[in-house]
Amino acid sequence: METMIIRKAGPDDAAALARVQTASWRDAFADFLPSEILEAHTDFVQVEAMYRRVLQHPAVFILLGSVGGTPHCIAAWSVNRDGLAEDVAELFCIHSLSSRWRCGYGSAMMQRVLSEMRCAAFHRAVLWVFAENRRARAFYEALGFSPDSAVRNVFGTPELRYQKKL
Repeated sequence: METMIIRKAGPDDAAALARVQTASWRDAFADFLPSEILEAHTDFVQVEAMYRRVLQHPAVFILLGSVGGTPHCIAAWSVNRDGLAEDVAELFCIHSLSSRWRCGYGSAMMQRVLSEMRCAAFHRAVLWVFAENRRARAFYEALGFSPDSAVRNVFGTPELRYQKKL
């Protein structure tokens, strides 16, 4: 496995973040999200603009992982948006290019995120995952996450909340 360099994303990284997210969404969600939803949420220009806005927010932490100098993996986290305790962080997203799925890069990124959460005095992490995304659910479960009882509907598709003690 080539070494992945992980660093905090900055304002100049919006395009790289958008490239990884849109490609990952197309490959990871095509089997269960309606094509019109997938197309609307993988528009590169819109996703890049979203990252330009989010990168200005000081309470959102975005990491960019590169392999051989090429952006490959991203993750974003902050305080939870579910009204849970103040010591609960939320992983908003973790995406990687499908060409390197199951190579250990996602696990390395997740370990970095969890380490940052611990250093920021969080005691638990939560994330949302599409119920039909069995690959992602297996990934999270292998890293010690488990579903709690929360379910929500996004794009007409159920999402499950997973949690992990840090």
